[in-house]
Amino acid sequence: QVQLVESGGGLVQPGGSLRLSCVASGFTGGFTFMMYNMLWYRQAPGQEREWVATCSANGQTTSYADPVKGGFTVSRDNAKNTMYLQMTSLRSEDTAVYYCHRPAENIWGRGTQVTVSS
Repeated sequence: QVQLVESGGGLVQPGGSLRLSCVASGFTGGFTFMMYNMLWYRQAPGQEREWVATCSANGQTTSYADPVKGGFTVSRDNAKNTMYLQMTSLRSEDTAVYYCHRPAENIWGRGTQVTVSS
C-alpha cells in the first residue's frame, strides 16, 4: 500500500523559509511514483483543509493557490520518490498542518506542522 510521509515542518519567524518533503513508498503492481500528479494541502486551526499546490507527474507543470503564489515552489525528484514544497517569505497566515496528497490512490500523509511566529 502506498504511504506518504511528510517532514520539514517547524517553527519559523515571519519572513523566514522552510522546505517540506513528502516521501512516497509502497508502490506495487507496476505503479510508480512518477506516474501521477502530487499535491500539497494545508489546514489551519479551525479551518477547512485547502489546496496549496500541484506538481505534475514529470514535474514540469505546477500550479498554486493564490495566497501562496510567488512565495511557494513545488517540485519533485522522481528518482527519490519525493515531492518538495519550498516556502519563502512566510507569514503568520501560513501557519497550518501541511499534507501531501496523491489523488490517483486517494492517499494522504499524516502532515507536518508549520508555525510562523515571532
